[in-house]
Amino acid sequence: MPTNTESESRKLLGRLRDTMAEDAAGQARLDKITHLTADSMGTEVCSIYLFRDPETLELCATQGLKPEAVHQTRMKLGEGLVGRVARTGKTINSADAPKERGFRYMPETGEEIYSSFLGVPIQRLGSKLGVLVVQSKQVRQFTSDEVYALEVVAMVLAEMSELGAFVGEGAALKARHTQSMLFRGGTGQEGSAMGNAWLHEPRVVVTNLVSDDPDSELKRLNAAVDQLRVSVDQMLAGAGGESAEGEHIQVLEAYRMFANSKGWMRRMEEDIARGLSAEAAVEKEQSTARARMAQVNDAYLRERLHDLDDLSNRLLRILTGQGRQTGAELPENPILIARNIGPAELLEYNRKLKGVVLEEGSVGSHAAIVARALAIPLVIHAERITNEALNGDQILVDGDQGVVHLRPDETVVSAFRDKMEMQAKAQERYGSIRDTPCVSADGVRMNLMMNAGLMADLPSLEDSGAEGVGLFRTELQFLIRNKMPRRTELADLYTRVLDAAKGKRVIFRTLDIGSDKVLPYMKSLDEPNPALGWRAIRVALDRPGVMRMQLQALVRAANGRPLTIMFPFIAQYEEYARAREEVGKVLARERRLGHAVPEKLEVGTMLETPSLAFASQRFFEEVEFLSIGGNDLKQFFFAADRENEMVRRRYDTLNVSFLSFIGDIVARCESTKTPLSFCGEDAGRPIEALCLAAIGLRSLSMRPASVGPVKSLLMRYSLKEVRDVIEEAKLRGEQSVRQSVMDYLRDNA
Repeated sequence: MPTNTESESRKLLGRLRDTMAEDAAGQARLDKITHLTADSMGTEVCSIYLFRDPETLELCATQGLKPEAVHQTRMKLGEGLVGRVARTGKTINSADAPKERGFRYMPETGEEIYSSFLGVPIQRLGSKLGVLVVQSKQVRQFTSDEVYALEVVAMVLAEMSELGAFVGEGAALKARHTQSMLFRGGTGQEGSAMGNAWLHEPRVVVTNLVSDDPDSELKRLNAAVDQLRVSVDQMLAGAGGESAEGEHIQVLEAYRMFANSKGWMRRMEEDIARGLSAEAAVEKEQSTARARMAQVNDAYLRERLHDLDDLSNRLLRILTGQGRQTGAELPENPILIARNIGPAELLEYNRKLKGVVLEEGSVGSHAAIVARALAIPLVIHAERITNEALNGDQILVDGDQGVVHLRPDETVVSAFRDKMEMQAKAQERYGSIRDTPCVSADGVRMNLMMNAGLMADLPSLEDSGAEGVGLFRTELQFLIRNKMPRRTELADLYTRVLDAAKGKRVIFRTLDIGSDKVLPYMKSLDEPNPALGWRAIRVALDRPGVMRMQLQALVRAANGRPLTIMFPFIAQYEEYARAREEVGKVLARERRLGHAVPEKLEVGTMLETPSLAFASQRFFEEVEFLSIGGNDLKQFFFAADRENEMVRRRYDTLNVSFLSFIGDIVARCESTKTPLSFCGEDAGRPIEALCLAAIGLRSLSMRPASVGPVKSLLMRYSLKEVRDVIEEAKLRGEQSVRQSVMDYLRDNA
């Protein structure tokens, strides 16, 4: 780029910096910026449009349009050329704006005399703030240099807005991070929490946007990038080097590729040459990557853009010296906010957290599993919350509805507090029946168990009133480590679990990995449909070493006590027979070594695939117990991916076809006297639990917090009457029995 262009760009940025430094009101700053920009670019008009609300733009300052239109002219997102720039996040450069598709004439502005139009988005790290526009009477296309210059001004505007430079009078000039905000996401774990925000990755604040010494800034950038490259190489070496395998190695390789990208460096060097500081140049690149991220549907490309985003954050922390350890203390009642988080990082917070809010995540993610284990509400897919929240902000998390209130007003806080008080009173009522056996109104005895996966879960066994652990997820101990745990470590853990259970039954599910649960130290497979791929028992039978090691640890932990083992994802009798054979080999070996074997050993399986429901009679006669894995079975039954928010809520558990299928499984187990239970999210939902009990299930396993509500409902109603309601709904041809059951409960409350 020509030197004189760079010089003009630096002059404009210098003037903008001086404007920001002046002791002036927000509106005065905006007015001066429009004047400086129009003058520098040789245009008659420069206008700044900012978002008044997520759907409405407002003209907040102008040089060249009618002054009386300021704070009066508004348009919806997508309306006119300005609205189109705001909606798409893309620049519009037109020599003849009135002929452009979607042009909207605003008579109150007097813009009809201007032909050329250049509009660029004002955005920061994916957060849209407004649109910056220049217009000219002359019919001309703006050059690439002029487009770039306006983009740089827009970037500076975004940073100045973040720093509160425009706070003051005017309806759209409110301080950022002070307004109440509502985020609608998805439910990762039910429950409600009220507390204060704690950012897992504290925001980097760039205060020096402009520099008069590009040579010095280039040296700073190059030194920081060198440091970044060294740190990435060290991470790669620490992970086992280039010969190592695994998904985390691929991520680090992508990091290294970006860290050595000449294009990435060249763009930042050009930004510095035009007058930006090294930090501002990095953040400009990061904002561009975030904008692209929002428009890319391809999962692979999105992941690569995420890698670049993470790398930019690391580089900014090196340049600014703002590390993760900011010196701030964890607030009272902390609610963690993150883009995403691994299980080990989440567990580092122990039980201090009251809730978790993620921009990404899924119902089956590692974070969701840990959140359930810690019994804290989790909301996923809360888009842009990491950009909007500040440490210490008041925040309300409604995991039941998948809703987050950030900096709520007092009326919302009051209503939320009332809801939490009602839930607390309900828990007190449930506490009064904690030690009472669960017997329905018509005398049917139910066995309510709890799910667990961490030692932290075990205190809930006594408090919840559960009669045992219906599912202990052993994979969590593998997921939260950077290397394979040793047999002695697992034996110690399982010993502590059995000790904490105090004689109550604990069903240990063997390692269930694959699909959404990928061990960081094992090579991940690029499977087109991992939920139907190489996972759980399939991995164990193909690579039996880990299963044998885990079985040995379980037997040694039992040390002669009763032991219950359950295999996951069995699809046919042959898989169960092979897995059962491995148990026999381990027992024989332990006897030879002189180790105690369990006085009573039960071996069962999860029924998660429709195929197992149609297994041979021999299987049902041999297996010692079955546990229906409701989450997986439902997704395979309806062919609806439970990780896909577009379809996972489309199909009801109380659908007649699904209940009939479960009823058939109950009947088969009754004919062979095979103990049967139901495990999963639906077991912990009172209405669903009541219906499952009504069709014949006598054992349910759920999260600890659900035991009380489920027991309370089961004890108040006759299962025979509920079954009659279900059968009548079937005869009427209803698709789901939910409404009929709800009507029955209401009429008999």
